[in-house]
Amino acid sequence: MLNVLILCTGNSCRSIIGEALINHLGQGRLRGFSAGSQPTGQVNPGAIAVLERHGLNTAEFHSKTWDSFGEQAFDLVITVCDNAAGETCPLYPGRAVKGHWGIPDPAHVSGSEAEINAAFETTFQQLTARIERLLALPIETLSDADLRAALNEIGASTL
Repeated sequence: MLNVLILCTGNSCRSIIGEALINHLGQGRLRGFSAGSQPTGQVNPGAIAVLERHGLNTAEFHSKTWDSFGEQAFDLVITVCDNAAGETCPLYPGRAVKGHWGIPDPAHVSGSEAEINAAFETTFQQLTARIERLLALPIETLSDADLRAALNEIGASTL
């Protein structure tokens, strides 16, 4: 089983949703974790709500830094910050294969409750599609270079 760290700055929305989806969809192949380089200290209620609407357990989630994992080794690290919005992605110092899946932060959406819910739903659907594409690959047998290229290709796709 590959350990996958989903990484962003605040660890309140996208990375939390990614962790939940990896653990839900990747059963037996992937184990998901999430962290932030500067965690907000709380999970955004919109992230919890979208996960609950899709029947995923939300009891275990909290906003944390990657330092909280101690000696935990990661096989893959996927950043989900949005370079197009000028976000600076954290650089994970470990040896993992790294890829980037830029996704706009739904926490920055303002408007009606329906508009905010739609932004979180879009994030959920984008991450679902990307994780499903990852799981469709023979990830256990790909070289690190091929896996890195595949991660970045998945992240560059418009879904």
